Amino acid sequence: MTKPPEKSKVVRKLRCAVYTRKSSEEGLEQEFNSLHAQREACEAYIASQRSEGWVLVRDQYDDGGISGSTLERPGLQRLLEDIEDGLVDVVVVYKIDRLSRSLADFAKLVEVFDRNGVTFVSVTQSFNTTTSMGRLTLNILLSFAQFEREVTAERIRDKVAASRRKGMWMGGVPPYGYCVEDRKLVVAEETAAHVRWIFARFLEIGSCTELAREVGARGIRTPRGNRIDKKYIYRMLSNRAYIGEAVHKGESYPGEHDAIIDRETWDRVHAILQESPRKRAARTRAETPALLKGLLFGPDGAAFSSTHTRKGDRLYRYYVSQTVLKHGAGSCPVGRVPAGEIEATVIDQLRTVFRQPEIVAGTWKAARAHADDISDADARAAMQQIDPLWDELFPAEQARILALLVERVDIGTDGLNVRLRVDGLSGLAREMLAGGIEAAA
Repeated sequence: MTKPPEKSKVVRKLRCAVYTRKSSEEGLEQEFNSLHAQREACEAYIASQRSEGWVLVRDQYDDGGISGSTLERPGLQRLLEDIEDGLVDVVVVYKIDRLSRSLADFAKLVEVFDRNGVTFVSVTQSFNTTTSMGRLTLNILLSFAQFEREVTAERIRDKVAASRRKGMWMGGVPPYGYCVEDRKLVVAEETAAHVRWIFARFLEIGSCTELAREVGARGIRTPRGNRIDKKYIYRMLSNRAYIGEAVHKGESYPGEHDAIIDRETWDRVHAILQESPRKRAARTRAETPALLKGLLFGPDGAAFSSTHTRKGDRLYRYYVSQTVLKHGAGSCPVGRVPAGEIEATVIDQLRTVFRQPEIVAGTWKAARAHADDISDADARAAMQQIDPLWDELFPAEQARILALLVERVDIGTDGLNVRLRVDGLSGLAREMLAGGIEAAA
């Protein structure tokens, strides 16, 4: 009896993708570089497994000059996309750390491989992830790779910290007023003069908001040409580099660079900054120029002038009619009024305009001729932002807004009438939409 012929063993074809990576760009321009060497070794290994059905896919997945500490690599992302599309059965690398140096990241990759039935093979470390022993070995090797990377990072951090403690400049964007020469901070006299003026001016006005407005008016901008705002000025006033110090993790050390600001000026500035913005505004409010100067008129059409008297340590401010000043008491039915009361009344009327949408809408109709570029909705939103900010504005800023919005205030025996400047209303709306008015600080 003849023996039936044996059936030939059917070998399943396994599509193999080679992934290569090199951390630095050094040598990539050479005719034969590290990526080529990795690929050559992987392709030779795949050829040795031809009897097992291994075939090389045509696409190449290479990442040159990219660290293994991130998964955001173009070549790796293309490989993962092809795996999800079912185009790859085996991923072949020269060493495990070519794929990832992070155990957490590699766990994510293994999850993608398992979900798509893909095997991972390292040519020089002889294992694959389909076996439990392969997984154990993989985790051990990756743990050591991650340990080495973290130790290296700690050494770098320690070196940076030691250098900062010696006052050395360790890179980054130099503070405004300095430039970098031979890896050291050097005073740039042109911009350093602006820094000195900013510190000196802050001592005079005590407001970052007002100072930012003056800085903009002078045309002073950041080295990149951006507008210097309140936050930028606050960071400047708080930067200890200007007194010749280097800071590392909140600790200050004597720096190698020259100071731009002397210690006395620094201490005086920070004595002001330690107060809250509201307290600073309240302290200067008593020194406010008359808010209604040139705006207040009596029933006879005569203008009112500001005046004051002192009783002990208290200051009492008034508005007095020019008629009374020329012809004496009794010559005007409204001869003298307390400044605080009438200013508060005018401000209350303005804030009513700010907070009432229907009043804003009505007032805005009259202002539309001056503001075709601003919609009604934007105008209402801009006006309503002023009311909650008002109490925190510095007196000089309040006076500026009053002069911008109020054309005239007529006072009589039966009350007062506030006449608004419609062109000023549109101008203020533009300022608010551009972020030009901020709380005092």
